Amino acid sequence: MASGVSNGKSLTQWLRENGFDEETVARMSRRCKNLHSFDAGEASGVWDYLLTSVKIERRRLRHVVAKCPKVLTLPVDGKLVPTVQCLATLQAKPGEVAQAIAKFPQILFHSVEEKLCPLLAFFQTLGVSEKQLAKMLMVNPRLISYSIEAKFSQTVDFLVGLGMDKEGMIGKILTKEPYIMGYSVDKRLRPTAEFLKSEVGLQGPDLKRVIMSFPDILSRDVDKILRPNLVFLQSCGFSKGQVMALVAGYPPVLIKSVKHCLEPRIKFLVEEMGRDMGEVVDYPQFFRHGLKRSLEYRHKVLKQKNSSCSLSEMLDCNQKKFAMKFGLVAAV
Repeated sequence: MASGVSNGKSLTQWLRENGFDEETVARMSRRCKNLHSFDAGEASGVWDYLLTSVKIERRRLRHVVAKCPKVLTLPVDGKLVPTVQCLATLQAKPGEVAQAIAKFPQILFHSVEEKLCPLLAFFQTLGVSEKQLAKMLMVNPRLISYSIEAKFSQTVDFLVGLGMDKEGMIGKILTKEPYIMGYSVDKRLRPTAEFLKSEVGLQGPDLKRVIMSFPDILSRDVDKILRPNLVFLQSCGFSKGQVMALVAGYPPVLIKSVKHCLEPRIKFLVEEMGRDMGEVVDYPQFFRHGLKRSLEYRHKVLKQKNSSCSLSEMLDCNQKKFAMKFGLVAAV
């Protein structure tokens, strides 16, 4: 086996034999100053366990070790095995534990078993089940490293301040977007919420509806993403009320690429379809449809059939229903 170790073999030599090039080894050394003092035999045992028992794919395992070299120092029986077994009890699907470790190898350094009970108790007060918490941890294993008081409670208090119901709504938001808990309330979540309220104009039920349906929007940078999209929509001639309706109807309109998504669709709507921009206010989901596979194709069909209909009638159905609606069953 390539990972086998003979007496006297240095860790550097062992790393090279397992596919780590000189540049990667040098980068690992900068990241972990005492890398060369690691025992090659122990490192080989860790490698073999993660490769064969946890079933982390070899190429991905190299990435894990390069990102977190200290993984090679963990005792297999004393630390790795019990941690992996604990993660496996979370009703994880095959391969999810390997994916979680690959995403956040530092999870192996935490006392997962000790942290799970307090985490479960905290999230159960928000209506999150054990199964849902397990899924959240598999999606964002970094959650295990966060403090309940310093991190989770602050996020929950912030959402409560936006009018979210602690028993149900907040749990749904966090299970839908587990990454939101990794962001600073003061540096990211609150400024984004203030932007949605003051500049977009979302208030009360509309703001809650947007956050419930698309909580990811709270984690987006105002200056780099949200405001440029708002400015583009305003430059197209949409009024503040229309922009608010667009965002309320399809929140991703504020994070979609202006160059690759919004601009070409607006241009196609006006120049090729000959429609008024106001029509997308009535059907904001227009922006989620593919330009070539959906918009261009369906517009072409309607043009050939000399048929007219609203955007929602044209787009709010799958290809089969569209074909049936406009007499194209034989063509599908």
